[in-house]
Amino acid sequence: MSTSPQASPDLASLRVQIDNIDQQLLTLLNQRALVAERVGEVKKREGTPFFRPDRVAQVIEKIQTANPGPLKGPHVAAIWREIMSACLALESPQRVAVLGPAGTFCEQAAVEFFGGAADLMYCANFDEVFHATAAGSAQYGVVGVENSVEGVVTRSLDLFLHTPCHVVGEVSLLVRHNLLRLSDSLEGIEVVLAHPQALAQCQAWLSKHLPHAERRPVSSNAEGARLAAGNPAWAGIASERAGTQFGLHLVSHAIQDDAYNRTRFAVICLPHTLQTPPPSGKDCTSLVVSVPNRPGAVHDLLVPLKTHGVSMTRFESRPARTGQWEYYFYIDLDGHPSQPHVGKALEELRSLCAFYKVLGTYPVAP
Repeated sequence: MSTSPQASPDLASLRVQIDNIDQQLLTLLNQRALVAERVGEVKKREGTPFFRPDRVAQVIEKIQTANPGPLKGPHVAAIWREIMSACLALESPQRVAVLGPAGTFCEQAAVEFFGGAADLMYCANFDEVFHATAAGSAQYGVVGVENSVEGVVTRSLDLFLHTPCHVVGEVSLLVRHNLLRLSDSLEGIEVVLAHPQALAQCQAWLSKHLPHAERRPVSSNAEGARLAAGNPAWAGIASERAGTQFGLHLVSHAIQDDAYNRTRFAVICLPHTLQTPPPSGKDCTSLVVSVPNRPGAVHDLLVPLKTHGVSMTRFESRPARTGQWEYYFYIDLDGHPSQPHVGKALEELRSLCAFYKVLGTYPVAP
């Protein structure tokens, strides 16, 4: 009869120490949770926001600064984000609308921003995310806005134009696309399913390894993985998280054409849910404008920025769909409106525009 190996006396003693420390940690975490519940009661009486991303950032920065090691700073930050998320769920669960089903990069971005205790509401497309957030079905929404390879997510830009929501945060996610299917082989794949952006980001790999497979766009990468789980001749392009969710083999890892493939996600909400975050020292102001259709009008937009020394980090145009060859311009500026030079530039810029809307001011994602 075989017996399991016995731990050495030294190892057994260390495990006892770890068990004791775990009990102390659990006691302290529950003490923190009780205080958080009291904080929630005060916030409810005063009518102040339950979720304050600037406060979360301050707490994490303070903890990282005080951290003597050997735990690494990013790991400490991840632990504290989850602690604060769990405590916030006791104060007031935060419902966050994301692109579904479970396993999307949008879901991953939401978890990175809000922590794992957030109550996620899965939507079929970004239209539904905006609608759920604007209607109050969810307090917050997370939408993709830009990819480092394929550029802006045009549908999100169009939806920003008329929504009452504003941007209060962003997440920059390193995106690795994986080929997933029921069997662990490239043989016999007839259809590859993914979001159109993912298909575009993997086109060189697909052309080389699966030149005859149909590339079929779907609403999200996770939806492609879900569909691939029901047909052995289909494969999806999605995250490892989606592969686990739907019981698929990871046939090929990181098939995106650009190894450094990042996607920006915007965190949106109604202004009464959370007002514009205070300056963090590294902020972005996003706006959409249009100008009269006359010679030099677009050039004139840039003059106030140059005059007051404000850097423009993004400039995109989208047709206004009036049939008059008119355009909306989406602009990201470096800075916060509370800074005098930014405030003056925005004031002058507004006077030049036929349409002017600030989409949000928020801390830049690391």
